[in-house]
Amino acid sequence: MQFHPLTVQSRTPTPLGDVRLAASPQGLSGLWFDGQRHQPSAWLDGPAAWPVDDAHPVMRQAAAQLHEYLAGQRTRFDLPLDLSGGTPFQQAVWQALLGIPCGATTSYGALSRALDRPLAVRAVGAAVGRNPVSVIVPCHRVLGTSGSLTGYAGGLPRKEWLLQREGAAPPPGAGRGHRTLALFADEPLAATGAAA
Repeated sequence: MQFHPLTVQSRTPTPLGDVRLAASPQGLSGLWFDGQRHQPSAWLDGPAAWPVDDAHPVMRQAAAQLHEYLAGQRTRFDLPLDLSGGTPFQQAVWQALLGIPCGATTSYGALSRALDRPLAVRAVGAAVGRNPVSVIVPCHRVLGTSGSLTGYAGGLPRKEWLLQREGAAPPPGAGRGHRTLALFADEPLAATGAAA
């Protein structure tokens, strides 16, 4: 991944754990749960870390919309995105993810076919896993062919929680079971349906 040299970052707490946000002059370029696979750790912490800018307007807007979404008060995000750090193929996959509406899911195979790359299922899966803007670019809405919860850089319990929040939980037996929901929420999930 390449990131704009003027990228800045901030952190926001959520019911699923702390989230790291990153923004370039073009828009939101990152949203990672703490400890998420494929996060740019060197840019988030340590001597080469991006500067913290808690007042950055895009990140403030992203944090507000993320909190509304997680509370069941929003089903769509309205944010400028900067997905230019990926390869052209990754960018195409991430753009396709943006077309999966809240409450819907697809499979890696169906996503590959939609991209006219039916034999590239593994490459599509790798690009989905490298999505730098979790939740907002909804990689959690991609399931295994059988509807199973497979792969999520933020962890399968979070993926299941997000799908449950959207009313798109996989069929019983497809994943780890709904008992994982208690890891992140102190209250039962409400049905979604709120407009953006």
